[in-house]
Amino acid sequence: MENKAHAFAAGAFVLVAAALLVAMAVWLTRESGLHLTYELSTRETVTGLQPQAGVRFRGVQVGKVVAIGFDPLVPGNVLLRIAVSDEVPITRSTFATLGFQGVTGLAFVQLDDTGESKEALLSGDGRPARIPMRPGLMSQLLDQGAGIVAQLQETSRRVNQLLAPDNQKALMGTIQGIGQAAGTIQQLSGQMDVILRAQLGPERVNLPQFLQDASVTVKAVGESAAEVKRSAAELTRVAGRLNQPGGAMDRLAEGAGALAATGQTLNAGTLPRLNRTADDVARTVRQASRAVSTVSENPQALIFGNGPVAPGPGEPGFAAPGGRP
Repeated sequence: MENKAHAFAAGAFVLVAAALLVAMAVWLTRESGLHLTYELSTRETVTGLQPQAGVRFRGVQVGKVVAIGFDPLVPGNVLLRIAVSDEVPITRSTFATLGFQGVTGLAFVQLDDTGESKEALLSGDGRPARIPMRPGLMSQLLDQGAGIVAQLQETSRRVNQLLAPDNQKALMGTIQGIGQAAGTIQQLSGQMDVILRAQLGPERVNLPQFLQDASVTVKAVGESAAEVKRSAAELTRVAGRLNQPGGAMDRLAEGAGALAATGQTLNAGTLPRLNRTADDVARTVRQASRAVSTVSENPQALIFGNGPVAPGPGEPGFAAPGGRP
């Protein structure tokens, strides 16, 4: 009879404790205040978003996701219905994005406002108003990543074309032509000096011969100038192909800027969230480990608690190991 009484008392205690836990959970999750219903329609995937997921307005918890389905008005779109507190300033310039909680993969709805409109967006239960939904951070990163890879491939292809063997030969030929033209001009300068000394010197003055030699020299200078002009034009065309709008240099600059912007976004937004989530997970694992250790050492603690602490030396009831109190 005594064992049955103890079992009945233990069972009654467990039932009372379970009822108290349920009542506490209901009290903690109760909703207070008036909530307004809004709808979100998007063509983006909503992986990780579940009913009862959180709705935040600039990081503050303001509501939850009521239902997830398909939009009957726009085929192919996903329709989200959310309940938001009436204290949230929802205006016609408010928009929604899909956020993720660290590395868990769980998603939530993030509301924000551009501030362009001050007119409140009214909504009713019969016909909820719709808030526009924009692509989230992950979608933007995926889209930009594909574009950056395509730009880098196109830039690499253009650079390879520019540095093709034929173009390299043409560029080296132009440089050699400039060097030859400079050498020809230097030779003509030396010949002109010799002619002037020979024809206009103090011992001999032969003007017809001097004029003929001068004509030949001028002709040679003209040919050299034409060669220099052609070489300069070739260099100008090569430089123009490099610096033209949308050319290889612009592509390289755009790809580097896009990669720098993506790195800054990851460093400023995603990495701090990952670190905080890892700290929370480690803290939860340590607490669970301590609870499991306590239950393993004293299973009766789940019903009767840990019990009174044994008296220490000098306290009433203390008994030394191997002796009597």
